[in-house]
Amino acid sequence: MRIVGVGTVPSKGIRKGVVVNVGEVTGAITESLQLAERTSGYEIASAYVGLAGAHISALNSRGVAAVSRGERGIRSVDVERALEAARAIDIPHNREILHIIPRSFKVDDDDGVRDPIGMQAYRLEVEAHIVTGATSSIQNLVKCVQNSGIQIDALVLEPLASGESVLTDIEREMGVVLVDIGGGTTDIAIFIEGTIWHAVVLPTGGEQLTNDIAVGLRAPFSEAEDIKIKFGHALPNSVMPQEMVKVMMFGGDGNQEVPRQFLSEIIEARTEEILEMVLKEVKRSGYDGLLPAGVVLAGGTSELPGIRDLARDVLGLPARTGDLQNLRGLVDMLQRPAFATTVGLLEWGIKHDVPTTTRQQFNTGLKMPAWLKAILPR
Repeated sequence: MRIVGVGTVPSKGIRKGVVVNVGEVTGAITESLQLAERTSGYEIASAYVGLAGAHISALNSRGVAAVSRGERGIRSVDVERALEAARAIDIPHNREILHIIPRSFKVDDDDGVRDPIGMQAYRLEVEAHIVTGATSSIQNLVKCVQNSGIQIDALVLEPLASGESVLTDIEREMGVVLVDIGGGTTDIAIFIEGTIWHAVVLPTGGEQLTNDIAVGLRAPFSEAEDIKIKFGHALPNSVMPQEMVKVMMFGGDGNQEVPRQFLSEIIEARTEEILEMVLKEVKRSGYDGLLPAGVVLAGGTSELPGIRDLARDVLGLPARTGDLQNLRGLVDMLQRPAFATTVGLLEWGIKHDVPTTTRQQFNTGLKMPAWLKAILPR
């Protein structure tokens, strides 16, 4: 994949993955669009849009469809009917279904079928992973994208997109947990046998680390963010005791020096808490014993030195940082775990090209969310 344009601006109007100021979010999206258009020379008309937030939830459901016997066996229309049957679940009126992802199929008495197309059978059963979101949050997010003059090709759960860009086929097959620690949320997705089995979004992320630093060092938030990026470390024991960091504090006292080890202790405490929340969710899923490939870290916070070793110790699993590969063009900025979702949305769009009719349906009434978007020039 060749990247021809990039537009990155500070996120505004978003808190924990949810819109809190429509005007600010719309402004940030518009500004990033203008930058991407300027660097690419393309006019952007539509986008694949990622969504996250604590309002996201997922559950598993089964659907059954009778198959008409014929020479061609099971057809795509039969699969669609089985998935539609799995969709028939009771959800509150204030929630919407965003994804119906087939996990496995059962063809008559044969379990564990990946692709039933063409097989002879009387009965097709599907086990599907269904992702839902809060309607109000979705409406607010959609409004921000549409206010920027952009149509939506498809909505994609962000950890699903991140998995496209940082996970290998072997990891997906064996069993792996993707942990994407962004600014306001931590997205968790468990992949087994090649597909997603469990997904959850935690309302905590790198901003909580920055806030702890700001409180602990009595410094402005922007200063705390800068210090975290330049001098942060998740393992205090890996920092030399004599290392000092200059900090601009409140009160007009100018810069003061604080031990870098103290800064690391603040970061370690919050990072460990986030990872313990991840561990709790993995155990709650019931799949904690099916993850030999371990954990793959993504998101901006995953670039924090020492976090991989801390994740390995807290989760008790092999751990690596998800680096992006096989990109060409303007990739100097994008070849970092912080852009796993952005690149993953493009990968998802290439793999799951959305029919024109579906796009029209998306943009004529179906409510869709967006706060992180990837741009595909037309």
